[in-house]
Amino acid sequence: MTKIISVDILKIPDNIFKLISKDWMLITAGNINSFNTMTASWGAFGELWNKKICICFVRPVRYTYRFMEKADYFTLSFFSSHYRKTLNYCGSRSGRDVDKIKATGLLPVESQFGSVYFKQARLVFECRKIYIHDLDPKKFLDPVIHESYPEKDYHRMYIGEVINCLIKE
Repeated sequence: MTKIISVDILKIPDNIFKLISKDWMLITAGNINSFNTMTASWGAFGELWNKKICICFVRPVRYTYRFMEKADYFTLSFFSSHYRKTLNYCGSRSGRDVDKIKATGLLPVESQFGSVYFKQARLVFECRKIYIHDLDPKKFLDPVIHESYPEKDYHRMYIGEVINCLIKE
Protein backbone atom coordinates (compact mmCIF):
# COMPACT_ATOMS: atom_id res chain seq x y z
CA MET A 1 0.00 0.00 0.00
CA THR A 2 1.35 3.41 -0.97
CA LYS A 3 1.43 6.08 1.69
CA ILE A 4 2.04 9.79 1.59
CA ILE A 5 4.96 11.14 3.65
CA SER A 6 6.29 14.56 4.54
CA VAL A 7 9.47 15.53 2.66
CA ASP A 8 11.83 18.47 2.39
CA ILE A 9 10.49 20.71 -0.41
CA LEU A 10 14.00 20.91 -1.86
CA LYS A 11 13.93 17.15 -2.51
CA ILE A 12 10.88 16.87 -4.74
CA PRO A 13 11.86 15.28 -8.06
CA ASP A 14 9.36 17.22 -10.20
CA ASN A 15 9.79 20.06 -12.65
CA ILE A 16 7.68 22.88 -11.17
CA PHE A 17 6.89 24.38 -14.59
CA LYS A 18 5.55 21.06 -15.86
CA LEU A 19 3.62 20.45 -12.65
CA ILE A 20 1.68 23.68 -12.93
CA SER A 21 1.22 24.20 -16.66
CA LYS A 22 0.91 20.63 -17.93
CA ASP A 23 -0.10 18.43 -14.99
CA TRP A 24 -2.36 21.03 -13.33
CA MET A 25 -3.32 21.12 -9.66
CA LEU A 26 -6.29 21.31 -7.35
CA ILE A 27 -6.38 24.38 -5.11
CA THR A 28 -8.34 23.48 -2.00
CA ALA A 29 -9.36 25.68 0.91
CA GLY A 30 -11.59 25.23 3.92
CA ASN A 31 -11.77 22.49 6.53
CA ILE A 32 -12.81 18.86 6.34
CA ASN A 33 -16.45 19.80 7.08
CA SER A 34 -16.68 22.64 4.56
CA PHE A 35 -14.25 23.07 1.69
CA ASN A 36 -14.06 23.51 -2.05
CA THR A 37 -11.52 22.64 -4.69
CA MET A 38 -10.81 23.94 -8.17
CA THR A 39 -8.40 23.08 -10.95
CA ALA A 40 -5.64 25.54 -11.78
CA SER A 41 -2.82 25.72 -14.29
CA TRP A 42 -1.36 29.09 -13.27
CA GLY A 43 0.95 29.60 -10.34
CA ALA A 44 4.51 29.80 -9.14
CA PHE A 45 6.93 28.55 -6.50
CA GLY A 46 9.98 30.26 -5.14
CA GLU A 47 11.68 32.06 -2.30
CA LEU A 48 10.29 35.29 -0.84
CA TRP A 49 10.78 36.96 2.53
CA ASN A 50 13.18 34.14 3.50
CA LYS A 51 10.37 31.60 3.07
CA LYS A 52 9.60 28.86 0.56
CA ILE A 53 6.42 30.10 -1.10
CA CYS A 54 3.83 29.32 -3.70
CA ILE A 55 1.62 31.74 -5.58
CA CYS A 56 -1.82 30.81 -6.84
CA PHE A 57 -4.59 32.80 -8.44
CA VAL A 58 -8.36 32.61 -7.92
CA ARG A 59 -10.99 34.75 -9.62
CA PRO A 60 -13.57 36.30 -7.26
CA VAL A 61 -16.38 34.65 -9.27
CA ARG A 62 -15.11 31.17 -8.37
CA TYR A 63 -16.76 29.34 -5.48
CA THR A 64 -13.33 28.45 -4.08
CA TYR A 65 -12.65 32.18 -3.63
CA ARG A 66 -14.90 32.44 -0.57
CA PHE A 67 -13.06 29.51 1.03
CA MET A 68 -9.67 31.04 0.23
CA GLU A 69 -10.78 34.28 1.85
CA LYS A 70 -11.83 32.58 5.10
CA ALA A 71 -9.04 30.04 5.43
CA ASP A 72 -5.60 30.57 6.92
CA TYR A 73 -4.29 27.52 5.05
CA PHE A 74 -4.78 26.00 1.60
CA THR A 75 -3.36 23.07 -0.33
CA LEU A 76 -2.13 22.49 -3.85
CA SER A 77 -2.58 18.85 -4.86
CA PHE A 78 -0.97 17.23 -7.89
CA PHE A 79 -2.01 13.90 -9.39
CA SER A 80 -0.80 11.29 -11.84
CA SER A 81 -2.05 11.52 -15.42
CA HIS A 82 -4.66 8.88 -14.54
CA TYR A 83 -6.67 11.68 -12.84
CA ARG A 84 -6.84 14.05 -15.82
CA LYS A 85 -10.63 13.54 -16.18
CA THR A 86 -11.04 14.37 -12.50
CA LEU A 87 -9.06 17.59 -12.93
CA ASN A 88 -11.11 18.48 -16.02
CA TYR A 89 -14.30 17.89 -14.06
CA CYS A 90 -13.19 19.99 -11.07
CA GLY A 91 -12.18 22.81 -13.42
CA SER A 92 -15.39 22.87 -15.42
CA ARG A 93 -17.98 22.58 -12.64
CA SER A 94 -18.77 24.84 -9.71
CA GLY A 95 -18.99 23.54 -6.18
CA ARG A 96 -22.09 25.74 -5.87
CA ASP A 97 -23.88 23.42 -8.31
CA VAL A 98 -22.38 19.97 -7.87
CA ASP A 99 -20.64 17.87 -5.24
CA LYS A 100 -17.27 17.49 -6.96
CA ILE A 101 -16.01 15.07 -4.34
CA LYS A 102 -18.92 12.69 -4.72
CA ALA A 103 -18.88 12.97 -8.52
CA THR A 104 -15.14 12.27 -8.86
CA GLY A 105 -14.53 9.84 -6.01
CA LEU A 106 -11.81 12.01 -4.52
CA LEU A 107 -11.08 11.10 -0.91
CA PRO A 108 -10.49 14.19 1.27
CA VAL A 109 -7.90 13.99 4.02
CA GLU A 110 -7.52 16.45 6.89
CA SER A 111 -3.96 17.66 7.39
CA GLN A 112 -2.28 18.33 10.72
CA PHE A 113 -3.09 22.03 10.23
CA GLY A 114 -6.75 21.38 9.46
CA SER A 115 -6.61 21.97 5.70
CA VAL A 116 -7.79 19.45 3.12
CA TYR A 117 -5.94 17.47 0.48
CA PHE A 118 -6.80 14.27 -1.38
CA LYS A 119 -5.66 10.72 -0.74
CA GLN A 120 -5.16 10.14 -4.47
CA ALA A 121 -2.71 13.05 -4.81
CA ARG A 122 0.88 12.12 -5.55
CA LEU A 123 2.25 15.46 -4.33
CA VAL A 124 0.74 18.05 -1.98
CA PHE A 125 1.93 21.45 -0.85
CA GLU A 126 0.27 22.69 2.30
CA CYS A 127 0.47 26.46 2.57
CA ARG A 128 -0.17 29.17 5.13
CA LYS A 129 -1.64 32.25 3.51
CA ILE A 130 0.74 35.19 4.06
CA TYR A 131 -0.20 37.77 1.40
CA ILE A 132 -3.02 38.63 -0.99
CA HIS A 133 -3.15 41.08 -3.86
CA ASP A 134 -5.75 41.87 -6.50
CA LEU A 135 -4.39 42.05 -10.03
CA ASP A 136 -4.67 45.56 -11.42
CA PRO A 137 -5.19 45.76 -15.18
CA LYS A 138 -3.63 49.25 -15.23
CA LYS A 139 -0.34 47.58 -14.35
CA PHE A 140 -0.35 44.99 -17.16
CA LEU A 141 2.73 45.85 -19.21
CA ASP A 142 1.99 43.36 -21.97
CA PRO A 143 -1.31 44.23 -23.69
CA VAL A 144 -1.89 40.56 -24.53
CA ILE A 145 -2.62 39.90 -20.84
CA HIS A 146 -5.95 41.72 -21.21
CA GLU A 147 -7.10 38.89 -23.50
CA SER A 148 -7.19 36.61 -20.44
CA TYR A 149 -9.90 38.83 -18.91
CA PRO A 150 -12.77 39.38 -21.38
CA GLU A 151 -15.17 39.55 -18.41
CA LYS A 152 -12.89 41.90 -16.42
CA ASP A 153 -12.90 39.34 -13.57
CA TYR A 154 -9.30 39.83 -12.46
CA HIS A 155 -7.69 37.26 -10.21
CA ARG A 156 -6.73 37.65 -6.59
CA MET A 157 -3.19 36.46 -6.02
CA TYR A 158 -2.47 34.43 -2.89
CA ILE A 159 1.04 33.90 -1.63
CA GLY A 160 1.36 31.00 0.72
CA GLU A 161 4.30 29.89 2.80
CA VAL A 162 4.85 26.21 2.09
CA ILE A 163 4.67 24.65 5.54
CA ASN A 164 4.45 21.02 4.52
CA CYS A 165 5.25 19.00 1.42
CA LEU A 166 3.72 15.55 1.10
CA ILE A 167 4.72 13.00 -1.52
CA LYS A 168 3.62 9.44 -2.29
CA GLU A 169 6.25 6.96 -1.22
